[in-house]
Amino acid sequence: MSSPGCHVEVMTSGDCGRNVADMLGTPPVTSPLRGLVQRLQDWPVASQQQARRNAMVAATACAQRRAERDDVADYLHARTAPAAPDDAAGTGPARAADIRTSGA
Repeated sequence: MSSPGCHVEVMTSGDCGRNVADMLGTPPVTSPLRGLVQRLQDWPVASQQQARRNAMVAATACAQRRAERDDVADYLHARTAPAAPDDAAGTGPARAADIRTSGA
């Protein structure tokens, strides 16, 4: 059930191109410095957002480097691990410490 007599048209099709100041009858603010003032007001927010983006990029790069460093450390540790107990003859992979101390 509807009540067509209770509904009022708020905007007509001709109002779509008009701004609120025109519809209210107030003069629009026109100032040559308005653009500059707006940029100065927006600067702290834009600066903070850029700083956050930079911090995220830096944190990502640090995490990638840390993961690579851990991978290299794991690889080197696996390569320089002591020989297995059943390899008493010492024919396993040479340990980096043995190579450095032998002068080779």
